[in-house]
Amino acid sequence: MGRNRSRHLNSPAVQLDSGVYAQVVESAFTSGYELFVDDTPQSHVDLDDPTHLHFEYVARIGAVIDQLPAGPLTAVHLGAGALTLPRYVAATRPGSRQQVIELEAPLIQLVRDRLPLPRDAAIRIRIADARAGLRKLPPAITGKVDLLVSDVFAGAQTPAHLTTLEFYREISQLLTPEGVVVVNVADGPGLQFARRQIATIRTVFRDIAVLADAQILKGRRFGNLVVVASLAPLPTQWLPRLMAAGPHPAKVAQDREVAALTQGATIITDADAVASPKPDSSLFLR
Repeated sequence: MGRNRSRHLNSPAVQLDSGVYAQVVESAFTSGYELFVDDTPQSHVDLDDPTHLHFEYVARIGAVIDQLPAGPLTAVHLGAGALTLPRYVAATRPGSRQQVIELEAPLIQLVRDRLPLPRDAAIRIRIADARAGLRKLPPAITGKVDLLVSDVFAGAQTPAHLTTLEFYREISQLLTPEGVVVVNVADGPGLQFARRQIATIRTVFRDIAVLADAQILKGRRFGNLVVVASLAPLPTQWLPRLMAAGPHPAKVAQDREVAALTQGATIITDADAVASPKPDSSLFLR
């Protein structure tokens, strides 16, 4: 969105079921490729190094994954993008079992064609709406998920029905007692949407942390906040490790800071949910 589209002309565009277009193009800023949907950069993949997480918010999610107990994970990803994080888990946690739920079949086909998955990655992709797809996962996975990542965007906005109290209650039933849910929340100055979203997540989960660039967390500019939550207390040693992992300048809010951030924010329910705010078109000009 807002990017100079002339450099994309050599890359074929695929129309998605929603009517917008998706492209995979060579990154102009680093090694690897970027997925654009509706001219919005959505994912980066380095086929030679799947541990290379270029986008800042994705690197923050990677830092959270690195803090989880050693060994293979059972993971669920809502929203596929270019499958950056499933590739990361497969590379850093060999033997992991992963489920990906993605609404757009043409997007999956584009990514498979242009950015093939590793042959040994145990990644099952299901074509469905994220919330409906959760209900169709195998019953045996209930209570067995170590990691659930919610990173669903229609263009540049998170659909309303994936922001609600009822949605997060459904997610919580899938997790192990120490399982972690990670949510990518995009918002702008004032953080009106993010504050409500974090308050909603906080209603369902016992412990919560928010990772972001310091200026974004202060509500001074548009960007991504990574919300980490669990039914169990998050380990206290995570805070300095996540701060050190960056990207910098890094900020991790917990406890009193989260309480202050959400003070006065109303809970989002299915009855009153709205999509996340759309960023200004100038955001993606580089």
